[in-house]
Amino acid sequence: MRNSVSDIKQETPLLYYRTKKEIQKYRKKPVSQKVQWLEAQMEFFHKAMPEKEKKIRDRLRKGEL
Repeated sequence: MRNSVSDIKQETPLLYYRTKKEIQKYRKKPVSQKVQWLEAQMEFFHKAMPEKEKKIRDRLRKGEL
């Protein structure tokens, strides 16, 4: 079966990892390191987000919009 989940995982590159070698290296990392990296990315994007968008996001989370 060509379209199995394992085939898709092997063919689909992960964000920010461009070569097969980088993807394989990332897959071998412990989950705790992957989560830590994702948290750092989220923090970066939050800090880079303009104040107006932060206010809109916060209002959406509270259900005000």
